[in-house]
Amino acid sequence: MSDSAPRKVVRLRGDGIGPEIADAVEFVFDEAHAGIDWLDFPAGATAIAEFGEPLPESTIEAIKDAGVALKSPIATPIGEGFRSVNVELRKALDLYANYRPVRSIPGVASRFENVDLIVIRENTEGLYSGLEHEITPGVVTSLKVSTRKASMRIAEFAFSLAERAGRKKITAVHKANILKLSDGLALECYREVAGQHPEIEYDERIIDATAMALVLRPEQFDVLVMENLYGDIISDLCAGLIGGLGLAPSANYGEKVAVFEAVHGTAPDIAGKGIANPTALLLSAVEMLDFIGKRNAAQRIREATVATLSEGKATTADLGGSASTMEFAKAIVSKLR
Repeated sequence: MSDSAPRKVVRLRGDGIGPEIADAVEFVFDEAHAGIDWLDFPAGATAIAEFGEPLPESTIEAIKDAGVALKSPIATPIGEGFRSVNVELRKALDLYANYRPVRSIPGVASRFENVDLIVIRENTEGLYSGLEHEITPGVVTSLKVSTRKASMRIAEFAFSLAERAGRKKITAVHKANILKLSDGLALECYREVAGQHPEIEYDERIIDATAMALVLRPEQFDVLVMENLYGDIISDLCAGLIGGLGLAPSANYGEKVAVFEAVHGTAPDIAGKGIANPTALLLSAVEMLDFIGKRNAAQRIREATVATLSEGKATTADLGGSASTMEFAKAIVSKLR
């Protein structure tokens, strides 16, 4: 697709600070002439208020039609209320691969300065299948589902991505020493696909050992692939290595649809104050631009964002600055080339 051709993108503006950071992204994209036609559809609290459900079928169909969406944070009740919209979207659209690139940003305070890795998470099964049952009062079981189809698919996605991105090594993360059947099946699939890509180094790590190694020497990792729950935890851990979820983009890929999102919370305590950091959503939107072929705009916005963060003169409070959400966005625009 031509970089200048307009593209329709479904937008879920989200809850809490979601609408504010969505507005900031729209402002930057407009100033960069990214050529995006936003189609707003409800999800989360706004959808419940209007339709009585958190994820209307009309929203799902709109994403299928457009093929791509950008999602701001959506609130999920803990232990009660409606099921996670994130989980429902993944299931409804078969978004089987979660992609979480993690890169250090010069000038942003963090524990490490040399992080450059990618976490690939299987998105559709494991404990997130939601198969729970109360056997008797006080006794609950949760079933972890593992299939060869899903394990092969995520392995093929990881190796294909590594090839395209010029990555040299893939680490499969598991707990097969204990979960010999479920994680054992996953390892069989990872090994099979690794055998088809001899140019990429392949190794395996137990999940707990991986967590320790990441906080000691993250530079030893390149691409990590793993099942759902491990990926949920490890991807957040990795975001902490570079300064937090507010700096980490995320994407969910299916065969025909992709949804890009900020994975941090809705921050209701600061909602409406105009001080939220839009970086995670903006960098996710930049990944979206790459995906739809608008690579020139993506590169310009990415470089301007990193330059603004590195300079540190117009950052939001969570990064030690005093800029508002829109002041930060305007600083990025001033650096567009």
